[in-house]
Amino acid sequence: MNVLFNTDKLTRLIANLQTFTGIRTNTFDAAGKDIQLSGGHSDFCRLINASPEGHARCEACDARAVEKCLTARNAYSYRCHAGACETVLPVFESGTPIAYLVFGQLLDDSSVKQQWENAEKELGWYQGDLAELKEAFLRLRRFSPREMAAYAEILEALAQYIQQEGIIRSAEYSDLQKLEMYLDRHYMENLSLKRISADLHMGTTKLCTLSKKLSGGRTLTWLIAQRRVNAAKSLLLKSDEPVSSVAESVGFSDYNYFTKIFKSVTGITPSAYRKTNRS
Repeated sequence: MNVLFNTDKLTRLIANLQTFTGIRTNTFDAAGKDIQLSGGHSDFCRLINASPEGHARCEACDARAVEKCLTARNAYSYRCHAGACETVLPVFESGTPIAYLVFGQLLDDSSVKQQWENAEKELGWYQGDLAELKEAFLRLRRFSPREMAAYAEILEALAQYIQQEGIIRSAEYSDLQKLEMYLDRHYMENLSLKRISADLHMGTTKLCTLSKKLSGGRTLTWLIAQRRVNAAKSLLLKSDEPVSSVAESVGFSDYNYFTKIFKSVTGITPSAYRKTNRS
């Protein structure tokens, strides 16, 4: 799946979250790969990621968490391979996860000593200074499970906002925008499904599907006619050209067909529209 990220807006949102809460939030693509928009790692995670093995373990842990989240179709909280608390939650589009928001690099409010002892058991592979790593672990921020659950709910609302605003969106919506822009530029020309398909490098079936999404269930022909009628309305009021000339200017070669379509959209004929709205 090709997913588009508005990195400027997304980076600003994540930075504002971290400024306000002190909690690091990252963004993963649909495959679970960190797209690296956050303000960086905590000292603990930086030390873990400093070695190739540690980095590989982090990536594998992230991938497993995304799989769990995908199965649950909801926020998934867990301890990472190095003992920190993490939560991953999906950004949906039409019921399909297209990205994930992840927050963590935290500890819960249980005994810090016990949390470190549990983590240390999993860190036998670590070749760096264990004392330095422990100090970094102990500096991780602590939140209660209730506080982390509350933050997860806030991120779920943010995920909906991100999708609705198109900050993260699938390529399908990019194709939708391409179709809309194409029609805005070429509506007055002799258009056909075959020509538009060739110009946009899209299959005819996909074009018909996109047209229905763009028009609320109507056809590509209706979308073209709508733009032509809107342009004709403007010309009828701004110019003194004969109605037949206006029809040709916006792409109608048949005057009678233009009048029929114009009336079906506006409820009145082109001549009546000009007379009514100029008086």
